[in-house]
Amino acid sequence: MFVDQVKIYVKGGDGGNGMVAFRREKYVPKGGPAGGDGGKGADVILEVEEGLRTLMDFRYNRHFKAPRGQHGMSKGQHGRNAEPLIVKVPPGTVVIDEQTKDVIADLTIHGQQFVVAKGGRGGRGNSRFATPANPAPEISENGEPGQEREVVLELKVLADVGLVGFPSVGKSTLLSVVSSAKPKIAEYHFTTIVPNLGVVETDDNRSFVMADLPGLIEGAHSGVGLGHQFLRHIERTRVILHVIDMAGTEGRDPYEDYVTINKELEEYNLRLTERPQIIVANKMDMPDAEEKLAEFREKVGEDITIFPISAITRSGVRELLFAVADELEDAPEYPLHDLEEIEQRVLYKHEKEAPQFTITRDPAGIWELSGFEIEKLFKMTNFEREESIRRFARQMRGMGVDEALRGRGAKDGDIVRIMEYEFEFIE
Repeated sequence: MFVDQVKIYVKGGDGGNGMVAFRREKYVPKGGPAGGDGGKGADVILEVEEGLRTLMDFRYNRHFKAPRGQHGMSKGQHGRNAEPLIVKVPPGTVVIDEQTKDVIADLTIHGQQFVVAKGGRGGRGNSRFATPANPAPEISENGEPGQEREVVLELKVLADVGLVGFPSVGKSTLLSVVSSAKPKIAEYHFTTIVPNLGVVETDDNRSFVMADLPGLIEGAHSGVGLGHQFLRHIERTRVILHVIDMAGTEGRDPYEDYVTINKELEEYNLRLTERPQIIVANKMDMPDAEEKLAEFREKVGEDITIFPISAITRSGVRELLFAVADELEDAPEYPLHDLEEIEQRVLYKHEKEAPQFTITRDPAGIWELSGFEIEKLFKMTNFEREESIRRFARQMRGMGVDEALRGRGAKDGDIVRIMEYEFEFIE
């Protein structure tokens, strides 16, 4: 079964740790600081690869963790930045932040890249903390944690023309005779479960991409049949070819099929009805097709253009392709999302909007601090160095943690926990 939506976990690489080191020069206290900075952690980057057509590979690998930066070294040498982790996705991939439900990228062009998880900056070595008052500090930072997030990848086929209609009306056959695509064709419903793409070239050297989409049935907008797996893919198409079995070979009425399909398109997304729609009366080589076509014309009215064809004999196909190419010359693009709005979103939006810390108290009476900013500060503190610990205490005080704990009723000697680290609250 075609996988057109999948949730994945991505994590940018942690920054490399800064180092505490000292030079050995004479007359400089402890030789002077010489610890280099850590390298930047790698970004996780989604990149469009035009050769890909599905998200099937993500079913087997849903975790992507970028490498961390190299740690700082002595003699002032900085660690190397880590190389980005490139994850290939097919054209038409929409990226949705699982937490905020915002669309954060709409990837359509071969080679287009999007940084889905940023790597952390490298921690500073002790050479960065030297001051006239403290020319040889024993202090350094751990690397900044890389960004972690869950995102949903949703694939929407990129095609100029989308074939719609009930199962077994001849969409796959039509695509196979007008392009080099080789869709699966058989005597049963839902032969097409993966959208097939084909490049169509007219006799006057115009070309366009046509998609044979999974069969649609009544109730698809609410998930019946292939449901949303069909409807998601048609959202990008500029012209809709509505293929109808005009011979009624399966006992259905062509006009009722026409009404049902259009109702499904409208129920799913009103914008789908804005697209130019060309009616294709297929299977005209079958008995009773001409009579039923006359009845169909009478019901839909003279204003609607209908192209009678037989995909099997190719009768009428040439004229149909000319009409499609003409329609595409004036058909507008239908972007799925406001790209300017996407670009203006901040990658760390949900993190920046969150408070720097929150305070809770567990049943044992321990005060617990949590939150993106304070946890990042904790992870970047080197608790093996007394100076780093004192700096961490000053930073917490500057964030207002002491005042907030006091306001919640914390008393001298109470235990405060940040992740796995516990300390006493001192007035």
